[in-house]
Amino acid sequence: MGSIEQTYIDRTPLSAAMGPRALKVMPAGETRAAGYHSPYPLTLSHAKGHTLTDIDGNDYLDLSNNFTSLAHGHAYPPIVDAVSRVIGAGTAWPARNNTQIELAELICSRVASIDLVRFCNSGSEANMLALHVARTHTGRHKVLMAKFGYHGSHEVFEAGFFGNEGEKYWPHTIVAPWGDADAFEAVLAEQGDEIAAVFLEAAMGSSGLVGAPTEFFQRVIDATHRAGAVFVLDEVITLRMSEGGHQASLGITPDLTTMGKVIGGGYPVGAVGGRADLMNYLDPGRGKIFHSGTFNGNPVTTAAGIPSLGHLTADRIATMAAQAERLDTAMAASAAAVGLPYSSRRIGSLINVYFTPEAPPANLLRSDAAVMRSVHLAGMNHGLYFASRGLLVLSTVLTDADIDEAAERFASAFADAAREHA
Repeated sequence: MGSIEQTYIDRTPLSAAMGPRALKVMPAGETRAAGYHSPYPLTLSHAKGHTLTDIDGNDYLDLSNNFTSLAHGHAYPPIVDAVSRVIGAGTAWPARNNTQIELAELICSRVASIDLVRFCNSGSEANMLALHVARTHTGRHKVLMAKFGYHGSHEVFEAGFFGNEGEKYWPHTIVAPWGDADAFEAVLAEQGDEIAAVFLEAAMGSSGLVGAPTEFFQRVIDATHRAGAVFVLDEVITLRMSEGGHQASLGITPDLTTMGKVIGGGYPVGAVGGRADLMNYLDPGRGKIFHSGTFNGNPVTTAAGIPSLGHLTADRIATMAAQAERLDTAMAASAAAVGLPYSSRRIGSLINVYFTPEAPPANLLRSDAAVMRSVHLAGMNHGLYFASRGLLVLSTVLTDADIDEAAERFASAFADAAREHA
């Protein structure tokens, strides 16, 4: 066992002790795959602003922000105030509410491609609902997506996430390489009459924060429409990139947009928005799709979502992007100083780091996995919390001084990792 892992174990004995208890009631002692890492994940006790605290009393500068869902950090006072005002009146009602309407109005006003919105309870559910709409509209069943793309936990999307397709895996999923417009066009030309929808992330998240130029998206959109299919843009993690979502930065217009995370202000949420003719399949009076959900658009989530989205202004988005660039530059210098190879991908307030000379193409496997694991654990030993796959997510509550502090802690973590892998 390396000294980094031993240090982690020594400083988190209560988190370690929670492991056997959790293992008795949850697979791997966890309830979502993204939160798991070896030797064991932390058990957290509370959070405030940019700080997470575990049950051993260790504080961490949060550079995960619950995988992009917390644009304003933890317990953001305007969100706490908004939720406090509504929670005493009931948390789930059997009919619509004012905050639900207000959040829907806010989304429609910000995202140009969205005429109407339907709420659900997660990004996964939003993508499932968007596929249901597309299948109803086209009368087809297949979906085309990018290899290693992530659109939530459902077999039709997970087949593509793991890079698989065909009868052996899931017969309705077709995959094509991310960024390869020729490949998408070829699939749509050959099988378009069977394809209900094309799903793309505005930037691939789980497989490495991989972006693509506007030309790629526009060519895929045009080919999708020539085939009579529906183009769905997954903005679950990227809606935070611009007031109008990353689609505004790219200059593209999807038929449907799926959302989650930031529009819920830290509460469970998902939504589908888009063209009125497509969204109206969800109108119960028209009898096309029966879509319900006990907690859809509940007053707590929607009350939290209004300040979460409303306070995500263009100025704050620009500040976070500038801070991300500053942190990325500092990390590159620190890695070079200790002889670690370093590369990254950065889009707005998100960074994905690699310990290779160049950032690899979209993939789920990393050639630098051993170094990444060491850096991840060493980062926690130095009071940093970020995703074990190297994803860093900034929030509006981070100051320039916090960015400097994070850079210093990363320098220490890189030095530890370099010694362990010398």
